[in-house]
Amino acid sequence: MLGKRRIYSERWWNKKKLWILLSFSIFLILVRISKGSFYRDIYYFLSTPFWPGQSQKEILLKSYEQELFATLSQLEKDNQRLRELLSLQRVSQEDKINASVISRQTGSWWRILILNKGSRDGVEIGDVVVGPGGLLGVIDNISFLTSSVKLITSTDSKLGVWTQRENIHGLLIGQGNDSPLLTFYLKEIDVKVGDFVFSSPASTLLPANLPIGIIETIDKESSPSVIASVKLLANPHAIDWVQILKMRI
Repeated sequence: MLGKRRIYSERWWNKKKLWILLSFSIFLILVRISKGSFYRDIYYFLSTPFWPGQSQKEILLKSYEQELFATLSQLEKDNQRLRELLSLQRVSQEDKINASVISRQTGSWWRILILNKGSRDGVEIGDVVVGPGGLLGVIDNISFLTSSVKLITSTDSKLGVWTQRENIHGLLIGQGNDSPLLTFYLKEIDVKVGDFVFSSPASTLLPANLPIGIIETIDKESSPSVIASVKLLANPHAIDWVQILKMRI
């Protein structure tokens, strides 16, 4: 009798292990098929109690002040140049979605943020993400409940920008660190440390004149064009709340 019980217990345990392995295999297949979005939706529920609140006020207030100053300076320039004659993209209040940062990978070459808004909320790949200070990046992956932001500091980020003081166009390229490089199209240009950098009105990917950063260093000896490093106005390491801009081009 005891032997029969032992055999039955062993069979029950073997069946349990089989179901555990089968369940784990199905989970891995779902993660593989969904490219991580299934995992992120689970993480969405697990991380809900730990979502950020109103923290790091000093950093955010400083970013807001810099953004305001840069925006006002650019508006003055736009008025002088008859901005209404330019065909600039517009973003209305109805096209903005508020979102919370629930995870971040800002210390590696991935350079992404995970937000708590996804396709359920109308988020789409290519939507622009801004925070206190200015531009952060672009939505590059979505799930039903979450979305990921490719930061402008990422190594595969390239954006058309221009400087505020002289409206000189260039290409902002992420380097995988906190200071993307700005490559200008011309060799002989008038750029200075402290010049503000904005998204270009010629861009088809971004709204025009989003504040991005300040020129920190300039290498005029580089060839074939001048290269500058840019200090971002928005700090992805500290930002807890962002806005997603729905593009209407």
